[in-house]
Amino acid sequence: MYLTYYNGQWAEGNTPLYGAMDHSLWLGSSVFDGARAIRGKLPDLRPHLERVMASSEKLGLRCPLGVDEMEALVREGVAKFPPDAELYIRPLVFGSEGFLIPVAEKSQFALTLFDAPLPPFAGFSSCLSTMRRPQPNMAPTDAKASALYANSTRAMREAKERGFDQAIMLDAEGHVAEFASSNLFLVLDDGKVVTPALNGTFLAGITRARVMALLAEAGVQVEERTVKATELNTAREIFSTGNYGKVTPCTRYEDRTLEAGPVARQARELYLAFTEAG
Repeated sequence: MYLTYYNGQWAEGNTPLYGAMDHSLWLGSSVFDGARAIRGKLPDLRPHLERVMASSEKLGLRCPLGVDEMEALVREGVAKFPPDAELYIRPLVFGSEGFLIPVAEKSQFALTLFDAPLPPFAGFSSCLSTMRRPQPNMAPTDAKASALYANSTRAMREAKERGFDQAIMLDAEGHVAEFASSNLFLVLDDGKVVTPALNGTFLAGITRARVMALLAEAGVQVEERTVKATELNTAREIFSTGNYGKVTPCTRYEDRTLEAGPVARQARELYLAFTEAG
C-alpha cells in the first residue's frame, strides 16, 4: 500500500507529482530522506526530517514545511495503517520552476508512506565495485540528493551482473567508503570494530550514528578511520547500517563466506530494543 500526502491531501497509489518542464524532472533538483515506522514506533524521526530540510538548502531548494509540520503529517499518515505495520517513510522536496537554477521558494513537498517489512537477519552478498564515490567538490555529497543515486544504481547493476546482491564502493582515493546504499562496518581479526571515517564522500547515516552510540553504551567501541580495501579480505564480519534494513550482515564478500557474526547481531538487537523503548 502506498499513501502519499501532496498539495494538502492524502491519496493512495503512486500520486503524480511532476510536469514535463519541472526542474526536478529535467535537471535533478530533488532530495529525500527515509525514516521508519515499526509497529507504531518512529525511531530517530526528527533527525531524518531535519536532514531533508538541510539537504534541500544544499541543492538550492527550500522545504515548504517545518519539522513540526512534517512530524505531524507522518504521525497522521502512520495512523492510517494497521498498528503492526512496518513502513518506509519518505519525505521528498523537489524543484518545480527555474531554467538552470531552481527557484527555491517554488519548491514542493510530498510525503509517501508504504509497507516495507524490515528484512530478516539473513545476510547478503557483496563485491567491490569499479565505481567510485565522488569528491565533495564534484557532487552534492553532503545532501541526500536523488541525483547521487544514479551512481549507486550503476554500482548495484554491476554487482547484480556479477551475481552479488550489493556493491562496496571506494572513494576517489581508493579507500572504502560504504555500500552502494548503506553504511559499512567491519570486525577485524583482532576483534576491533571499524567503520570508514566521514570524509565528505558519503552521507553520515543517522542509523550509523545510532548504532555506534548503542554499541558504545554496551561497551563496544567503534573506531572511525580510513579503511583500506584489502582489509575487506580478512575481516571477521562485515555488516551494513541503513534506514531500510537497519542492521544487516554481509555473509559473502567476493569469494569469501562470512558469518552473520555476534557484533552485527548485537548491533541489531540493541537497535530493535532502542526502537521498542522509544
